[in-house]
Amino acid sequence: MSIRDWPEQERPREKLLFRGPAALSDAELLAMLFRQGIPGKSALDLARDAILHHGGLRGVLTADLKTFSQIRGLGPTAYSLCQAALELGRRFWAETLVRDDVMLSPQSCRAYLLSQLRDHTREVFAALFLDNKFRVIRYEELFHGTIHTAEVHPRIVVQRALHHNAAAIILAHNHPSGCAEPSEEDSHLTRELHKILASIDVKLLDHFIIGDGTLVSFSERGLID
Repeated sequence: MSIRDWPEQERPREKLLFRGPAALSDAELLAMLFRQGIPGKSALDLARDAILHHGGLRGVLTADLKTFSQIRGLGPTAYSLCQAALELGRRFWAETLVRDDVMLSPQSCRAYLLSQLRDHTREVFAALFLDNKFRVIRYEELFHGTIHTAEVHPRIVVQRALHHNAAAIILAHNHPSGCAEPSEEDSHLTRELHKILASIDVKLLDHFIIGDGTLVSFSERGLID
């Protein structure tokens, strides 16, 4: 049965309009992106197949085109719509963060860093450069490494901070293993960068480690003075 043949209150689009997007399941939201099914399967059936095949909504949205297209009925069109939706989410958090003082909107800062770093399959070390009112000047991915580590050069961090005339900085990197607990190397690097940045009058506000949907703050743990 086509979704068009369902009772109006059960169709994903109408359900969203009347009850809000939070009322929809992951499969229903995904079906709205797919828009149409194939003979014998509705868009919702395809969405359920994709979620089951990829182990969840995140797996669907982060799959590459070849893997995504393993589901019969899904191809470049559906893939591009999913990628567009994912990028819109990232840009929403970026725009929200740029307007605000990151110290007054810590949840926006965390959500933005999670959206940028959690799905990398290799370690990425990044920074948010801030002005003297703690507003974002720029986000940059500074170093890209392996699945286990990224080699960080403090000199480059200092150069980029001076380039942006930053008054403060927030560091972040991901752990592709999914575990956000800091290693001894992470702690040592943070102490070293804190000292070096202070010498050029740039305040290190925090260093976040991004895991699989989790985030650890060095500042909250008392590891940054």
